[in-house]
Amino acid sequence: MLAFVIQRLVQATLVMLVVAFISFALFQYVGDPILAMVGQETSQEDRAALRQSLGLDKPFYVQFVHFAGRAAQGEFGISYRQGRKVSTLMKERFPATLELSLVAAVLALVIGVPMGVYTALRKDSFLSNVFLAGSLLGVSLPTFLIGILLILVFAVLLGWLPSYGRGDIVSIGWWTSSLLGGGWKNLVLPSITLCLFQLTLILRLVRAEMLEVLRTDYIKFARARGLSDRAVHFGHALKNTLVPVITITGLQLGSIIAFAIITETVFQWPGMGLLFIQAVQSADIPIMAAYLIMIALIFVVINLAVDLLYFAVDPRLRVDRAAAAH
Repeated sequence: MLAFVIQRLVQATLVMLVVAFISFALFQYVGDPILAMVGQETSQEDRAALRQSLGLDKPFYVQFVHFAGRAAQGEFGISYRQGRKVSTLMKERFPATLELSLVAAVLALVIGVPMGVYTALRKDSFLSNVFLAGSLLGVSLPTFLIGILLILVFAVLLGWLPSYGRGDIVSIGWWTSSLLGGGWKNLVLPSITLCLFQLTLILRLVRAEMLEVLRTDYIKFARARGLSDRAVHFGHALKNTLVPVITITGLQLGSIIAFAIITETVFQWPGMGLLFIQAVQSADIPIMAAYLIMIALIFVVINLAVDLLYFAVDPRLRVDRAAAAH
């Protein structure tokens, strides 16, 4: 077990180094940040002095080594646009993104699983066909268009929900929450927008897994024992269906956090995604590189946790590894 953990940690470290190098290298060519920081009247001498103070006059490899060393300590330098520590900015924006992503993931799971079960058990019903047709729309329509349509209907035409911002928030230490405060209405539209794609994915996955499980022999034996349909469907079939669903949902949490960038832009949600878009507009390289590293770290941690969980739960992996060692 220890060797397996060490191997995965080494792989995760190498992945993070590669992501840090690629992101830092790409963002060297998005524009000159000095042009976004100074005005037209700034002299060449002042621009050169500013470039030197930020370390932008040094060779690329020197800049990357300094960046990687600071990133390992949780520091990503100073924002070119805002003149503040990038780590502080990310810390301020992270609660908004995580709250939005968690609410969207919970909605996708709570709504998607029952819909998937229903479409599997009532394959030919009218409502099942409606759910499946709606899932096609959820997959096909781009996120920004879904968000704009929701704003048009529920914010502009009906006036039920706010269309932008986070509303009133509650601060608990460095953590902030709109769900616990009066800003929960601001969370409704962006969370629905963000969860729709994941909801349709879970719906179709549960339906496919449920149909597959219902055809297995142990379900036939359960019916032969005289168990009720309710006991067969929810006590046996659903229990085995949820194993891959929970795994996929856990892995998709990283995707939700990463793809929240579009939703946050549409609804002006003050999270890390909106901060990244603003950084792109002003060629703020430290924020852009830090954002990609943060997203990569989230994916690496989730995948590492899933690998360790599989290794702990599935005895076949331990047997295969022991056989390979011998």
